[in-house]
Amino acid sequence: MCYNYFLNIFNLSSMKMAREKDRKLIFDKQGLEAFAIQLKKIRNNKGFTQNQLAFESGISISQIARIETARINPTLSTIFVLSRTMDVSLPELFNFQI
Repeated sequence: MCYNYFLNIFNLSSMKMAREKDRKLIFDKQGLEAFAIQLKKIRNNKGFTQNQLAFESGISISQIARIETARINPTLSTIFVLSRTMDVSLPELFNFQI
């Protein structure tokens, strides 16, 4: 019985690892660069420095810098916080062509 239990756990772990290998990381460089330009433009127009935006949003300055240089793919939650902090609508934040 104990042998079968461990065998089942091993098989489940192997199946999970196989599925994880098949996953593809989605990183749309062109879209992230367009978003980065728009975010930086809006931040500057609203009079925020990266430091001010970081402090008021609770997002680290390094994360804001990485978003503005398209080095990371921000989560929706991060985008929502940035939108609220700068008092800008989501359509305005995403008003760009890719």
